[in-house]
Amino acid sequence: MNPAVRATERGVELRPLSARSVVLSLLLGVHPPELPVRDLVSAVSPFGVGGSTLRAALSRMVAAGDLRRAGTVYGLSDRLLERQRRQDEAVEPHTRAWDGDWEMAVVTATGRGPAERADLRARLTALRLAELREGVWLRPANLLRPLPTDLTAVTQHYTARPEQPASALVASLWPLDDWAGTARSLLAHVARAGRPADRFTAFTAVVRHLLADPVLPADLLPADWPGPALRAAYAAYRQEVGGLVAGV
Repeated sequence: MNPAVRATERGVELRPLSARSVVLSLLLGVHPPELPVRDLVSAVSPFGVGGSTLRAALSRMVAAGDLRRAGTVYGLSDRLLERQRRQDEAVEPHTRAWDGDWEMAVVTATGRGPAERADLRARLTALRLAELREGVWLRPANLLRPLPTDLTAVTQHYTARPEQPASALVASLWPLDDWAGTARSLLAHVARAGRPADRFTAFTAVVRHLLADPVLPADLLPADWPGPALRAAYAAYRQEVGGLVAGV
């Protein structure tokens, strides 16, 4: 289960709203991802972020490399442009018909430190691969997405046909019931959220959860899989926020 969003008996625990998270979520949701400071001031106001708080946050974010500034216009840094690409892919993943093949990535590099190993694990997970055993990652080959070329220096990539039944292999690689339970809790939560700040916080959690969706072939998913409903809810909210930004 995504550790950032934990389902409980009463609903979903959400991260607190901050000026930084509001700014990043707004910019991640617009194309191109840049806004003049006057528009940002107006856009963050419904979420309880004042002008002085916003300006202080913008200065810190530029210093930290989160944002770039050109005059009075703030935009995402190159590093966060990649995060926007991943977010867009999470909402509208590109898939193809599955013919039974699996992607497999085998880690071949040795002598890496803990930080390098953790970074590689995070990158392979972001590609929606799951670890079968140490150094062996795989998933059904139903995604259309490029593999970073620099990964070839540390991994070898193959197409495979495991002998184990696909449904059993999927069950061992992903906690699908946990993901689905949190997704349903999020859908119920966003349906109840009325205040702009509450909706904003809830849909930020929705994005994080969609990034953890393995996007498996339909034949390998449980019945009533809530992934499409969660994507549709977020797509509608992104249009809502886009209208808010366009109207400032």
